[in-house]
This record gives sequence, C-alpha cells and structure tokens, in this order.
Amino acid sequence: MNSEITIVSGLPRSGTSLMMQMLAQGGVEVVTDNIRTSDIDNPRGYYEFEQVKKLKEDASWLPETRGKGFKMVSQLLYDLPPSETYRIVFMRREFEEMLASQEKMLERLGRPAAPRDEIQRAFTAHLDRLFAWLKEQPNMNVLFVRYQDLVANPREQAGQVNAFFGGRLDVDKMAAAVDPSLYRNRKADDATNP
Repeated sequence: MNSEITIVSGLPRSGTSLMMQMLAQGGVEVVTDNIRTSDIDNPRGYYEFEQVKKLKEDASWLPETRGKGFKMVSQLLYDLPPSETYRIVFMRREFEEMLASQEKMLERLGRPAAPRDEIQRAFTAHLDRLFAWLKEQPNMNVLFVRYQDLVANPREQAGQVNAFFGGRLDVDKMAAAVDPSLYRNRKADDATNP
C-alpha cells in the first residue's frame, strides 16, 4: 500500500477538495503547496499542488509521493507514468451543479464562462473516453464517489472509501469533514448522474 500513489480526481467543481479534506482527516498524508489559498468558493482550501499541472514535462517529483495523496484534474490523468501504481478516488457530480458552481466562481473572478451546452458536450466526451481508458490501465485502481451521496450520507460513503483503502482510515474523522452547508449549488432533482 505504501508504494501506491493516491490521487483524488474529477472534473472541476466536482468535490475533489472535499475528498482531499476527508482523506487528510482519515489518515492519508496529502501533498499540497498551499499556493492557492481558501476563498469563498472553497472556504476550506483547494488542496492543490502546482507541480501536478506540469507532470507531462517533469515527473521527477512523483516517486516522493508514494504512500501519499494529491489532487489532479481528470484531464491530466493521461500524463501519469505507467511505472507507478495509483489508487484513484474519482469524484462525480451533476453537470448542472458543477457548471453552476464554475460559473459563479468565474463571475467572481471577472471571467466569462463558455456556453453550458458546449461545456457539457466536451465534458461528456472527455469522461466517456477517460473511463474507457481507465478500465485498460492495470496500474490504476479506481473508486467512483458521487458528490450528492457523499453529502447525504457521509459516514456510509466514508466507509466505502475506507474499504477501498484496505480499512486503514479513520471513518469518523472522514465523515466529520463533510459540511452540508457548503453544498450550495444543488440541482432540484438530482436523480441523474453524469
């Protein structure tokens, strides 16, 4: 288990920062540089590590993360070297909720958002291709976690994540990291899943 690298991934605004908080509380040592600080969109922090974005050009730092975890946007998973073994927690969230959250964040930053239908088409194509690719990777073990389920039943979902990690995490502390009041961009009917 210590030779594995833990990765929390997903589309932007899908709950990856929350899962990083949960893993950190549960006992996983997380790798973050704290360059991107907390704000109104992520009051508990982003848990990002800037070097992840340049992995394709420089992976020399990656072996130092064995036994630890970091966050990586799903589009970059293809850049992970096949020489390592990965345990990936992949966050899923309703497109409508993710896009609403992204639009609010961009608005606060004074940046325009692309049309929703274009983004949703691009994200759908990306996920279809990515999920097919992940199934073919023998060095990647993936657990999918639905954000809505995590907020609705944190202890149950924390238990599933703990099982995925071989039962070594603190489920109570993980569940306590979930703050339902931070689930601010809700879809009226969240019966469907992207």
